[in-house]
Amino acid sequence: MKTNPFKTGIKVSVAAAIMALPSQVNAQQPANDVTAPLHLLKADYPTPYGAKSAQEIKATIDKIYTFLEKTTPAGLVDSKTKQAVTNLKKLDENTIFAPGTFRLTSYEWGVTYAAMLLATEATGDQKYANYTNERLKLIADIAPFYKKELQKNNKSQSPIRGFLNPHALDDGGAVTASMIKAQRAGLKADLKPLIDDFMSYISNKEFRLTDGTLARNRPQPNTLWLDDLFMAVPALAQMGKLTGDVKYYDDAVKQVKQFSERMYNSQKNLYMHGWVQSMEEHPQFHWARANGWAVMTMVELLEVLPKDHPGYNEVLNQLKAHIKGLVAYQDGTGFWHQLIDRNDTYLETSATAIYAFSITRAINRGYIDKAAYAPAALLAWNAVATKVNDKGEVEGTCVGTGMGFDPAFYYYRPINVFAAHGYGPVILAGSEIIMMLKNNEFEINDSSLQLKTRK
Repeated sequence: MKTNPFKTGIKVSVAAAIMALPSQVNAQQPANDVTAPLHLLKADYPTPYGAKSAQEIKATIDKIYTFLEKTTPAGLVDSKTKQAVTNLKKLDENTIFAPGTFRLTSYEWGVTYAAMLLATEATGDQKYANYTNERLKLIADIAPFYKKELQKNNKSQSPIRGFLNPHALDDGGAVTASMIKAQRAGLKADLKPLIDDFMSYISNKEFRLTDGTLARNRPQPNTLWLDDLFMAVPALAQMGKLTGDVKYYDDAVKQVKQFSERMYNSQKNLYMHGWVQSMEEHPQFHWARANGWAVMTMVELLEVLPKDHPGYNEVLNQLKAHIKGLVAYQDGTGFWHQLIDRNDTYLETSATAIYAFSITRAINRGYIDKAAYAPAALLAWNAVATKVNDKGEVEGTCVGTGMGFDPAFYYYRPINVFAAHGYGPVILAGSEIIMMLKNNEFEINDSSLQLKTRK
């Protein structure tokens, strides 16, 4: 019988420890191997150990939601007069989004929009989806005017200029994926023109190598950025689901395959961050968040990729291998390091959250063994939750990062609570774990966290 995680918590019995104590032992006598079950002594864990309840997880998500709802208003103002703009017939080059803490059309906010939709699915609380729907609708409402302005003058300014006139996948790939998800979930807004335009950019205008692999000409000519898997593939996959056109699935699978052929280390089961075609040697810096974009790309693709697609099993096997590699490097705190395989780099929040989400999604979809991997995912969530402060800010997130070919670049990237990359992944992770708790129970068995098996 399924349990409702919002009605029942995770109960752990400590009676065994008490009953194991010999009755004749004097209470003042020091514990030793004869007088006490030392294996049941409480460990000094740096991160809370065990499975949190769904209520506790939702409370963490709510703190983030409250912070973001306040600091990313869904509105417009006149940059000169500072007055609110509510009449869409009065838009002009002075119209901007109401001042906030984060950019409403950044790729990081594409992740946040998708995360809010998932939070509603996990909890039944509509306020999260409303957050996404209000902002995507605002973007859709103003797009026709600014699209016409750009056609008149390519240098005209607008709050959504980057999305309408993209120069990189970052400019709209993740937001487009969230738009398709919102549309499929029932959002009543005219998102189709925006979706079609950016999908055309991905498919027809973004720079590619001769074999069709998505690439950039920075910092070197013909460079692959692992990040670009996430900036394009989820949107391609969602477009395949929306339209039924197999060409989008084919391109998505091709990107995973061709990136992996060049950038995946099969000994460590990790990806390098960058690959430059002209280099004789390819320095391997296994940056955590880039590996996060890769693993999340694969779970996003498998979510909609038809099982009879010829690339399905190849993507699934790649995901399994990558998760196996990631879990092998998890720190005892539950976090992963900024450079995954270099333990003297700092512990990083956004990547840890992405891994927590992706591993848990893989468990929930039956891709990987839940008994083997769920404890690692729960530990990762507990670690991430410690980084959500009382204000709802997410601490410990590496700021936006280019590509480097020396260790110092990655070792000393700053962290900041206003690094937008942390917010969506934490909401995704918490939401997916809530859904895991709906169908599974966990217990402390002989001191360790275990999946509770039904007898």
